[in-house]
Formats: sequence, C-alpha cells, structure tokens
Amino acid sequence: MRLQELMSTDIATCTPDMPLEEVAGMMVDYDCGMIPVVAGEGTTRPVGTVTDRDITCRTVAVGENPLEFTAGDIMTANPITIDSNASHQEAMEMMEANQLRRLLVLDSNGECCGVVSQADLARRVSESEVGEVVQHVSRPGGGMGASP
Repeated sequence: MRLQELMSTDIATCTPDMPLEEVAGMMVDYDCGMIPVVAGEGTTRPVGTVTDRDITCRTVAVGENPLEFTAGDIMTANPITIDSNASHQEAMEMMEANQLRRLLVLDSNGECCGVVSQADLARRVSESEVGEVVQHVSRPGGGMGASP
C-alpha cells in the first residue's frame, strides 16, 4: 500500500520563530503530537519537527520555561522524511531503523504533504506488521534525537 493511501494530510505546520505556546495549541487543535517546522511562510519545505516530548524534555525537564522558547529553539532539525510514493513497508522499515513513531511525507517537490504515524499504519495494515514496528520503535535507547 502506498503512503498516499495511509498518511494524514490535514496537518498543521509552524515556522521556526513560532512561540512554543502556539505550537502546543496547534497540537491540541489538530489532536496530534508532532508539528512539522517549515522554512517559512508560504512554503511547506520541512526543516525540523517539534513533538510534545521535545517540549517536555528540552524545556520543562531541564527547568526552563517553555513559554520563553520558539519552535526553532527546540526542534529536531533535518527530519527523516519519506516520499509519498513509498510503500507502507518502506515506512515501517524506516520507523524501525530510526525509532520513530511518525514520518514526514514529502511530495516530488520536497514539500511536506502529510505525516504517516504508527496509528495510521495500525488502522490499515496487519496487526503483526504493526506489532513489529511498535516493538522496534519502543525499545530502550532511542535518545533525544528520535522524535516520538
């Protein structure tokens, strides 16, 4: 199955200068745990991602006030991406190899056109395939470079 059939396309994006309070609000509004960070207004070319875990671990857990930071301050730069024509198998392999729960999906122009998550896969592929991905992604040692 191709990712165009699986991915979420109703996604919110932010720019590096957006305050974290607004990014967190977008997570609530879109019921998601990751917001792609794009290069600027009018483009969807990704330069990073911000997850709810990033906000917690990179500000709150180290005694910083998240209200004083922007997306660019805490984002995971150079996100791992996948082409929209890739198969669900390729996405699962990439998630496993990089211990990621979500991948940014790019169109042929390198623009973000969606996000594929473990939940997207769980709704459409076999339980055994999804179980394997969850097991590999959830193993200890993912570190801060891995966006949950």
